[in-house]
Amino acid sequence: MNEYGLESARAQELLASARAMAPALIARVEQCRIEGKVPDETIAEFREAGFFKVLQPEQWGGYAMDPQVFYALGLELAQYCMSSAWVLGVIAVHNWQLAVFDDQAAQDVWAEDPSVLLSSSYAPVGKVKVVDGGFRLSGRWGFSSGSAHCKWAFLGAVVPTAEAPFDMANYRTFLVPISDYEIVDNWDVIGLEGTGSNDIVVDDVFVPEHRTHKSIDGFNCDNPGNAVNDAPLYRMPFMQVFVRAVCTATLGGLVGSLNAFIDVAKTRRVGPNKMSDDPGARLLAAEVRTSIEEMKRTLFSNFDAMMVCTRAGKPIPMLDRVQYRYDSAVVADRCAALSARMLKASGSGGIRHGSPLLARHLDITCSQAHVANVTPPFANNLGGMLFGEENADTAV
Repeated sequence: MNEYGLESARAQELLASARAMAPALIARVEQCRIEGKVPDETIAEFREAGFFKVLQPEQWGGYAMDPQVFYALGLELAQYCMSSAWVLGVIAVHNWQLAVFDDQAAQDVWAEDPSVLLSSSYAPVGKVKVVDGGFRLSGRWGFSSGSAHCKWAFLGAVVPTAEAPFDMANYRTFLVPISDYEIVDNWDVIGLEGTGSNDIVVDDVFVPEHRTHKSIDGFNCDNPGNAVNDAPLYRMPFMQVFVRAVCTATLGGLVGSLNAFIDVAKTRRVGPNKMSDDPGARLLAAEVRTSIEEMKRTLFSNFDAMMVCTRAGKPIPMLDRVQYRYDSAVVADRCAALSARMLKASGSGGIRHGSPLLARHLDITCSQAHVANVTPPFANNLGGMLFGEENADTAV
């Protein structure tokens, strides 16, 4: 058993591969930032190591492993390059989502090459027209991380009805091939530069019914793809699986920040004394380490509990789902606050170009902008349930 409590030989092999990539990922951090995307060599190494297969169905050569294995990999890789771990997380989790679509969608994507990757942008900005056999889709979506490495995209939109032109109860994810969209290279940010989260533009393309997925099906854990992919893994609530793909990279980034802070403390002098002898620096390092371990335990125990329910064929209690959703959202805020304190404690050298603490802090700060990490709605929903109200969010 390793530090994540993962006992299978394959899980330990995957983690060993992730740790072995540390020198290469660190060496490519600047390349990743300058190019505005994860280097092709890194994606190739992720493929070779089998990282994209962790949540992919076995019928497509995947491993169909528990989500805990997937998140453990993200935590490891983010210590070395948060952008690379972010892209792995949001792309590889799509191999899980495709499994809950109608099986014909997976046939469309993977029939000739099961290693094909998918990006996404779930904002409900698409314009939809209902037509025979499916829909006409148009729109411009932002923040499609890793899109340069993908040949298909998941895009969000609401299907209008006569009674409700825009009702989030009618939200769907639309699956579109690269031949039907344009990638607009406009990723110009101060952190997570390597995620290459560019815009995607679609101009009135046909999307057949089977290439759409209703969010309410994901909420109810009863999806068209379950007719083929009926393992407990594919009975998990969609948002519980997806949102951890982004905040896990943030948590791993904080581990990297702590390691950088420790390195600074060993060499920096505060007057005649080493920083590592300063009680304040020691207390801060201890607090950050303890917070990291607490958030890790919460992540893994939440998924342990959810997998127990899905294996038993029982619904996950709604209050638990709402709690788990809040537990995920709050990670980025906690990491940003702890990272800021370490950056301040590292002194004036921390703000110079090339400072590993500054670079990681900017990555962590940018991760707060993802809608999955915006805490108040999930806190309000949890508080409401504690006060006796019904769940008000299907994204749990």
